[in-house]
Amino acid sequence: MNTLYSFRRCPYAMRARMALRYSGVPVDIVEVSLKAKPAEMLAISPKGTVPVLDADGRVIDESLEIMRWALAQNDPQDWLLEGDERIADLIEANDQVFKVHLNRYKYAERYPEQPMEVYRTQGSLFLQKLDELLTDRDYLLADRPCLADIALLPFVRQFAHVDRDWFAQTPYVRLQAWLQHFLESDLFTSIMKK
Repeated sequence: MNTLYSFRRCPYAMRARMALRYSGVPVDIVEVSLKAKPAEMLAISPKGTVPVLDADGRVIDESLEIMRWALAQNDPQDWLLEGDERIADLIEANDQVFKVHLNRYKYAERYPEQPMEVYRTQGSLFLQKLDELLTDRDYLLADRPCLADIALLPFVRQFAHVDRDWFAQTPYVRLQAWLQHFLESDLFTSIMKK
């Protein structure tokens, strides 16, 4: 049996759980207390971060690798878009740049060098790019969800939830609709159950 060590609210774990659920790969999910990480998880992944997938003895401890592994097992709606390179570019921009601004915006008290609004403005540049990608379609890169939509969703959600009133009044109406669509989807609600 495959085992996923997860933390419900971690955006990296969320995207891994969504890919596993979508692919239909059977998995036993172990909810991890970040203050008391299980010895079994630390034994197979000493870095101690979630998610960690034990795929019948193969250990994968990076969320994007877990997603790609799950899609290699089963990708019924072609989330990989036949290897579209734009997926990797968008995920890299999210994980390497947007995530930095998100952390500083969400935890602004830890980064007193700038006011919270500066970090929000920096992150908003990425939100604007995503909103522009949604100009002629409901998803980021195609007429259906792809790996990029699912990989970015938890981070956009987290950014939006720092100040929901601010996010609701932004001009990113297409991105707001995209986010709401996913938050109400069976895929997302099923992986967020306690």
